[in-house]
Amino acid sequence: MSDLEIRMLLVYLIVINIVTFLTFGADKRRAQRGKRRVPERTLFMLALCGGSLGAVYGMVGFRHKRRHKRFRVGLPLILLVHLALAVWISLTLISME
Repeated sequence: MSDLEIRMLLVYLIVINIVTFLTFGADKRRAQRGKRRVPERTLFMLALCGGSLGAVYGMVGFRHKRRHKRFRVGLPLILLVHLALAVWISLTLISME
């Protein structure tokens, strides 16, 4: 993996996590105002697409979806899988050098 590819991946991960965090905040505001909500499927898809850290921070920071077991358990599990994948990729790249 080239330096450019690694930088592009890091930029993507930063952006998807910010977007996911802000989406959790927007959904919380919509819930408080009785407006149309962000579908739970969308929140999970953002987490699965690399925004798991932003999702966990959004859930905790905005105190949103914390009572839902599928969020309380699912989002940290997705984050753990992402972290394990990052470690595996890092170790693979190191061993290729």
